[in-house]
Amino acid sequence: MPSVSYQITPADPAAHYFDVQITIDNPDRKGQIVSLPAWIPGSYLIRDFSRHIHSLTAKTGRSPLAVTKLDNHTWQIAPCSRRLTLNYRVYAWDLSVRCAHLDQTHGFFNGTSVFLKVHGREKQPCQVTIEAGNSTRHWRVYTSLRPARRGRRTTLPHRFGVYEAPDYDALVDHPVEMGTPHVETFTVSGARHEMVFTGVLPNVDFKRIARDTAKICETQIRFFEPQSQRAPFLDSADRYVFMTYVTGKDYGGLEHRASTALVASRQDLPVIGNDARSEGYTGFLGLVSHEYFHTWNVKRIKPQAFVPYDLSRPNLTSLLWIFEGFTSYYDDLMLLRAGAIDEKDYLRLLAKTITGVHRAPGRFKQSVADSSFDAWNRYYRQDESSINNIVSYYTKGSLVALALDLSIRNATGNRKSLDDVMRLLWDRFGRRFYQSRQHGVQEHEFAGLLKQATGVDLQAFIETATIQTEDLPLASLLAKQGVQLSWQTESRTPGIGANLRATASGEPGLVQVIEGGAAHAAGLSAGDILLAMDGLRIEAASWDKLLERYQPGQQVVIHYFRRDELRSTQLTLQEPANDKCNLTRQPASQH
Repeated sequence: MPSVSYQITPADPAAHYFDVQITIDNPDRKGQIVSLPAWIPGSYLIRDFSRHIHSLTAKTGRSPLAVTKLDNHTWQIAPCSRRLTLNYRVYAWDLSVRCAHLDQTHGFFNGTSVFLKVHGREKQPCQVTIEAGNSTRHWRVYTSLRPARRGRRTTLPHRFGVYEAPDYDALVDHPVEMGTPHVETFTVSGARHEMVFTGVLPNVDFKRIARDTAKICETQIRFFEPQSQRAPFLDSADRYVFMTYVTGKDYGGLEHRASTALVASRQDLPVIGNDARSEGYTGFLGLVSHEYFHTWNVKRIKPQAFVPYDLSRPNLTSLLWIFEGFTSYYDDLMLLRAGAIDEKDYLRLLAKTITGVHRAPGRFKQSVADSSFDAWNRYYRQDESSINNIVSYYTKGSLVALALDLSIRNATGNRKSLDDVMRLLWDRFGRRFYQSRQHGVQEHEFAGLLKQATGVDLQAFIETATIQTEDLPLASLLAKQGVQLSWQTESRTPGIGANLRATASGEPGLVQVIEGGAAHAAGLSAGDILLAMDGLRIEAASWDKLLERYQPGQQVVIHYFRRDELRSTQLTLQEPANDKCNLTRQPASQH
């Protein structure tokens, strides 16, 4: 019997409360310390999950014990020499992939939001009993946690009961979904996969989603394991679980060692009877591909700063451009290799990424290495000025991966590629990570690993691409592979160098002002509400139509509100930007 046992119950779905009990044999006689993680791996921001813990009590036998809070997420229990029992409630009303959510239709939780760590017992095996509440006994349970074996009794899959984990890190890396979802299953490379969909799901073509996802999973397994074709999560689980909560407009995902939590828009999922490949569905498959690729890259191949995770504070690394950026590069590439999209679609997606990076002037102020290091207080805490001051290690990192892949291919006549680097990383750092606790990638180790895998020395290029801020030479690199990069103007309408969007009340508000643009020169700021231009009312829905009446270089008078103050300014309309990337395959005779 493990010395630490957890029990969690969806006790009050209407009020969104999980009840948690922890039983600790032989607690620390000096006073047992427990704590809740301050962040969750994959989402690099201190989130203070402990604010959702209520009514923490402790007792030994029938005797209550004093509980002292040491800091925002740490408690110490009064000394005792016998079995210690803790009870508390967790408020679960965060409908995201990071926390916990409970209502009358379903329950979901990440272990980092609900399970206190017992200090001194982090490396020991533990059990968790997932109990049915009075009103939820008809629910089923979906998780990649292994059912526990107790003598001749084993918890049946998808049932409430006892599950086990080899240590605390594993316990909190297998989220749980419970309810009455729609479930699709498939097996690739001998590994069972479950797709669990929760929400209102009218006429969704689940069979198509499962078929496409199976191709993506098989392609990625073969990519990393061309010989054995063994799924990596079989080192810690007997299945992989995609947990998708479907809403009206949300989008996001968070990776785990044998599962992923996704939030998707209902409009992005395919419907029965329509085989067209929509942009939204392609985006959903890209999200699935991205999170599944993380099963290798970041869950097992890790930066040294994450070995092991310290969930009480930021774990700083300048390498997220590899672990998130490379994953962002391969997610769409795996769609192409799996046959989920064709080359034309792939080039369109790649051009969209290049366009997005190019339109953000912050790429000239922050490198992807700095973006990685500053993720905790800049990328995950963006404000209206972020477009001018930061660059995304996701998107710019994916372009660094593209540039490296092209450089290797061009230097070796396509005999080597970034694929060889990823497989070396898998062999060196990932394959046996959870068995042997191997080390992670050091901060300045990557260039040497790339040379070892391909024979190509890109040390200087990597330093320029990741530590400095100039644009990558993508046009010349792509040209050698027969792809032409060109720039075009997306619209002939003059611009103001700002992004306008309807506020919650429908007013046309500026959400971002580009430094050096017309709005900046005119003194406008994010948050200003535009009222009229040359005496004509401005409406968010018809803003472009109003601008079509003018030519670049013309001056207009803008009336606007800043807070509750009416102001006006003169603005000179600017030329439409030549900032939309276009990628086209050239005939073989031209390259």
